[in-house]
Amino acid sequence: MNRNILIAIVGILAFGLGAFVLTGNSPEPVTPLNAQTADAGDIDTSSVKEMAIGDADAPITLIEYASFTCPHCATFHQNVFKQLKKDYVDTGKVKFVFREVYFDRYGLWAGMVARCGGGMRYFGITDLIFEHQREWAQGEPAQIAGNLRKFGKQAGLDDETLDACMTDGDKAAAMTAVYQKNAEADGIRSTPSLVINGKLHENMSYDDLKKILDAEL
Repeated sequence: MNRNILIAIVGILAFGLGAFVLTGNSPEPVTPLNAQTADAGDIDTSSVKEMAIGDADAPITLIEYASFTCPHCATFHQNVFKQLKKDYVDTGKVKFVFREVYFDRYGLWAGMVARCGGGMRYFGITDLIFEHQREWAQGEPAQIAGNLRKFGKQAGLDDETLDACMTDGDKAAAMTAVYQKNAEADGIRSTPSLVINGKLHENMSYDDLKKILDAEL
């Protein structure tokens, strides 16, 4: 994906955020991409942190690439990730890294809300987004944005904080740039995809995943 395509994608994904997410008393929204004419190589991605849980020195590093609007990702999160966390992450065997994939602007908005929480709130909000995917990802853009805001508020975020996060055009551009860079490096073509100790795997059942993890231990 070349830099001009990346810039176009950011514009498409982030366009209209302010119109859909601001409350009546909020300030004028920031243009999602002030730098639509800028070079993607100039985008500062330092604000986009790697989202990980588990022992940093675990023998296995498992990276999941997933889209918040992907039904298969929601199924994986409900049926595989929870058991993975219990058996391998919480026991110090696996360091789990979650990397967002943006197929559409709604997935990007979901990521912006989740990252607005920061730290461990991120994974709590992610749980809510996947668990209620069928409900929030329906309707007009304004309704979808409002649904996502509810998850942020459930996590303790106020309207002012959510407004700032969801209208941060620079952050939207940075998130998209990081996604593009990582996905290209790991050869991601579908979601969910798993990278286990550097080797790419497609979506699988928990039993199949367990066999791979046990062989790595």
